[in-house]
Amino acid sequence: MPLQNRVDPFGAIHAISERGLFTGNRGIIHDPETKTLLKKRWALPAWIICVCQFRNVRREPMGRNRPGGRAGWTELFFLDEVTALAAGHRPCFYCRRERAKDFVGRFGKVFGVNEPRAPMVDKRLHKERLASGGQPPDVTMGELAELPDGAMIADGGSAYALRGGNALPWSFAGYGDAAAFDSLAGRSLRLLTPATTVSVLRHGFEPLWHRSAET
Repeated sequence: MPLQNRVDPFGAIHAISERGLFTGNRGIIHDPETKTLLKKRWALPAWIICVCQFRNVRREPMGRNRPGGRAGWTELFFLDEVTALAAGHRPCFYCRRERAKDFVGRFGKVFGVNEPRAPMVDKRLHKERLASGGQPPDVTMGELAELPDGAMIADGGSAYALRGGNALPWSFAGYGDAAAFDSLAGRSLRLLTPATTVSVLRHGFEPLWHRSAET
């Protein structure tokens, strides 16, 4: 039985067997005895994106990974960085330091912050994430064409990643065939990726994609 630790672009957490390219966390949100999620979906405003392998450290997902047999942070998994960013996460400074510095540095340039810090980013993101109560703005067809590659939108319960002037339908297994923006005309589109992250993408941050996006 798969653990409930796979995150979709809306920020919801599911029990799905595929794990994807990245892990990450929102603090401790599981019971290590039953390996199930608690009612809360985050314990910290810092929602991060981590690599699955780092310094040969082995963890037991949803286990007791802290000294003394206590529960450690709850391992969550994402198809790719595009998905994690849409869900409201950002790169980790511990295991992905250069990526995190790049993200936060571009954030500083966008918002005119001379010495940007990760907590500044987290504070803004926490107000924008769907899973923490943010309201996704509507997207018109004109606005759709102006969004950067790596942003994600939704049509009802379906999510799409934008790349090269096309919309790629998202699933836990990967992306489907790219469709032209015109195919979405007349639909009620919403922006999933937090506005802060969209601004960082516009200023040159390039997220890492699942290989299915290449085909």
